[in-house]
Amino acid sequence: MPLATTRVQPPLDFIPPRFNPGILAISRALLPIWLSWQTDLSDIQVKNLDTLVHLYEQFQKQQTRFLLAFRHPSPDDPVAIAYLLWRAIPQQARDMGIRLERPVHAHFLYDRGIPLWAGRWLGWLGSNLGGVPIQRGKLDLAALKTARQLFCNGDFPMAVAPEGANNGHSEIVSPLEPGIAQLGFWGVEDLRQTNRPESVVIVPVGLQYRYVAPPWKKIADLLSQLEQKSGLSQPLTMNRLQSLRQRFAKTDLPTQQAAELYGRLFHLAEYLLTLMEQYYRQFYSITLPAPDLHQTPQEQLAQRLQKLLDAALSVAEDYFTLRPKGGLIDRCRRIEQAGWERIFRADLGKQPLSPVERGLADRIAEEADLRMWHMRIVESFVAVTGHYVLDRPVAERFGETALLLWALVTRLEGGNPFPRPSLGPLSTTITVGKPISVSDRWPSYQQNRRHAVATLTRDLQAALEALIIPTTPAD
Repeated sequence: MPLATTRVQPPLDFIPPRFNPGILAISRALLPIWLSWQTDLSDIQVKNLDTLVHLYEQFQKQQTRFLLAFRHPSPDDPVAIAYLLWRAIPQQARDMGIRLERPVHAHFLYDRGIPLWAGRWLGWLGSNLGGVPIQRGKLDLAALKTARQLFCNGDFPMAVAPEGANNGHSEIVSPLEPGIAQLGFWGVEDLRQTNRPESVVIVPVGLQYRYVAPPWKKIADLLSQLEQKSGLSQPLTMNRLQSLRQRFAKTDLPTQQAAELYGRLFHLAEYLLTLMEQYYRQFYSITLPAPDLHQTPQEQLAQRLQKLLDAALSVAEDYFTLRPKGGLIDRCRRIEQAGWERIFRADLGKQPLSPVERGLADRIAEEADLRMWHMRIVESFVAVTGHYVLDRPVAERFGETALLLWALVTRLEGGNPFPRPSLGPLSTTITVGKPISVSDRWPSYQQNRRHAVATLTRDLQAALEALIIPTTPAD
């Protein structure tokens, strides 16, 4: 999340990829240290890895160009993908007796906003590792042209997270952005125009995280911290506990401990939701409907949350004079871009500003940043359903939901939700799916481009969802 902005900035420049083999070698050598120092990832397992080994072999023989479309449930995903490319694939190739040219790597797309909050060094690193930064809320021609050129002519395949941003849910795939499908068809088009024989495929890659041991105590401690910060600092009374048990008596929670923890989690979510509803009603004159009492508590929560997210985006859209168009993610991207255009001013030119002009420009930037705060709240909750934990009451879903609430409370306090609290060591499963041929869909693309892109995006979504491995409740 970007830090608060109170000063106008120069225009966001495009950071061109400048792949540096030496930087890649250093990064690869430091990967184990980064894994143990900066993440909770203690074990990474890869399924169907031979698929990628064969694809890299075909890529290096100029038989195939491919896109890696990986899930994005966590900020740790790029590190897991780095392990897949730099460690797992070369080792599997050696085990299979296949000689791959080194290095095994991929170009990649990343959000241009990341260096704004994570530091300029990350933009430098992304450039030297062959990454392409993209502004997601506009037609970023420089990024798209570069990505298209690299996909057709680069030394490596391309890796993209089609969800656009991490959604905090290992077992929910957010709606995919259509850009990866379009990039795939552009690749087919460019290859055909130059009479090259390579086929084009997209490879769905699932990422899923599980706790090595269910961290029930740490989840409970985190909830206690959030309850206190939110004004729910009084301990639960016996009457309240009994009420919670009765409320969720018909649910399929595995243990009394999980039932009580779910009650606390749900109660905290309801309380924060009520606070936010009051905030938007009182200070922004937003009309929010009363919950439908005929619905279950989970259905009521989901409905209220969606209405609240819509209200939060409408506040920002009204300020930026944007029409609400598309889903929540699309609306977030347009708000972000509108804010950036007021902060990173391309229209101010190179002439120095007078103190008054500078002051006015700073005020515009500061107001834009404040309005984007509403969008940042929504970003974290686009995948929240209201029944995610109850559908499968495992420690992973408890932990993911508690961390989302922690991010909300941190944002409400004016803090930065990164890095997140650690709840315990995680094991990671990377599952390589069946490649989806883009070349075979070329005739349909020629007939109706929009329909072909939409169909490929939908099929990729289904393929990523099929890679989710259901977790089972454990005490």
